[in-house]
Amino acid sequence: MGHAGRPYYVPVGNEEQVFRAAYRQNLAILLKGPTGCGKTRFVQAMAHDLNRPLVTVACHDDLTTADLVGRFLLRGGETEWVDGPLTRAVREGAICYLDEVVEARQDTTVVLHPLGDHRRQLPIDRLGLTLDAAPGFCLVVSYNPGYQSVLKDLKDSTRQRMVAIELGFPPPDVEEKVVAAEAGVAPDTASQLVVLGQAIRRLETPGLREVASTRVLIAAGQLIAEGLTPRAAARAAVAGPLTDDLSLTAGLAQLIDVYLGEDLAPAKA
Repeated sequence: MGHAGRPYYVPVGNEEQVFRAAYRQNLAILLKGPTGCGKTRFVQAMAHDLNRPLVTVACHDDLTTADLVGRFLLRGGETEWVDGPLTRAVREGAICYLDEVVEARQDTTVVLHPLGDHRRQLPIDRLGLTLDAAPGFCLVVSYNPGYQSVLKDLKDSTRQRMVAIELGFPPPDVEEKVVAAEAGVAPDTASQLVVLGQAIRRLETPGLREVASTRVLIAAGQLIAEGLTPRAAARAAVAGPLTDDLSLTAGLAQLIDVYLGEDLAPAKA
């Protein structure tokens, strides 16, 4: 499994119940939510709870069907078939998680269709065979609705094969617990980081493509735990990753100065 214990995840709704129900009924799962809200950590926690191996694929523009399914490789003068991550998951009965699936080409994601419906099969044309998914296999995909466009969106035929779970940023009290636990900082420090994150999320700035995710708040907390001042940590972990625009960076720096003092406790009390 790769985890000694359960990955830290605090549910904010009935997402765990829906995931388990879909898993028991052999239904594919679609996770929707903004970048850095905890989709990957949620899948890791559910794989741990269900005692299933987890195979994760980071999707991108150049991802091909062969990258998922497998290909022939030349080894020692002989041609050998090597399974791709999707095929390994199908054979092993693992949870296969395709992160940011809309980044993959639509002709690549079509291979998911027979796995996402009642057939639960993976055709491998290069081998002339069709694999039945082993017991325990589950297909999970995620994407950020904020990145939808005409060219990058899930086909309706793909969507309708899946159960959708919508995830967002957790409420402040939950997010504070997550930041404190993940970053190893005092509750007061976590609270101020979350307040800063909420302030950035309320901004209506066209040039800011992303808002401050829980992930970047945790990163800021980790830098504070290493001895950086809160303001320096937030500039490096929050403002820097969000924009390259100098005026926007300056505006975020002002917000950081307003919401973060320099006397925050660096570590858990």
